Amino acid sequence: MVLKERFGSKYIGVLDYGAGNLGSICNALEYLGYVPDLIDNPDGITEAKRLIFPGVGSFDMVMTYLNEKGMVDPLREKILDGMPFLGICLGYQVLFESSEESRKSSIRGLAVFKGKVVRFRERKVPQIGWNFAKVNKRPSLLDGGYYYFVNSYYPQPDSEDIALSTTVYGNTEFVSAIEVNDVIATQFHPEKSGGKGLRFLRRWLRC
Repeated sequence: MVLKERFGSKYIGVLDYGAGNLGSICNALEYLGYVPDLIDNPDGITEAKRLIFPGVGSFDMVMTYLNEKGMVDPLREKILDGMPFLGICLGYQVLFESSEESRKSSIRGLAVFKGKVVRFRERKVPQIGWNFAKVNKRPSLLDGGYYYFVNSYYPQPDSEDIALSTTVYGNTEFVSAIEVNDVIATQFHPEKSGGKGLRFLRRWLRC
């Protein structure tokens, strides 16, 4: 497949690290009229025009995989250079410096943003099901409302300025989505969140 065709506006890079929620996000992209292009190497990241980092798995697992494949530096550089980027669940958490989920202090996140990922201290974990995201920025690609979550951990950004939405689980209010320039990331799964989630994805794909 020639590069012009492969990386045209209808081809959307989806990071494949061996355990991502590829089926659901690929199905959502195809439903919206786009072609998912699975990326599992540094060259694919460098060539991508737009990238989705889906999230299923553990912080250690995904960061170890990215480091072993030499994908950390290209990914971080592309995000910082302004490539449109969507992180979902674990793909949101790895944007930060560290995680309580990590068993090794030497395993760091992408550190695109300052902050850490922490575990819920109360209620049953993981949180599974629908929960409300309150949007704190206008205008926004994201509508406030209920979205589908599956998470035991959540990021704590050092800066409140990057928060796009907040959500309450038990007595804990956490940042459930961030938006900074061309980077947007969500703790919830838009591809599993019905019409509202698909509306958000469609807006992101068209912006």
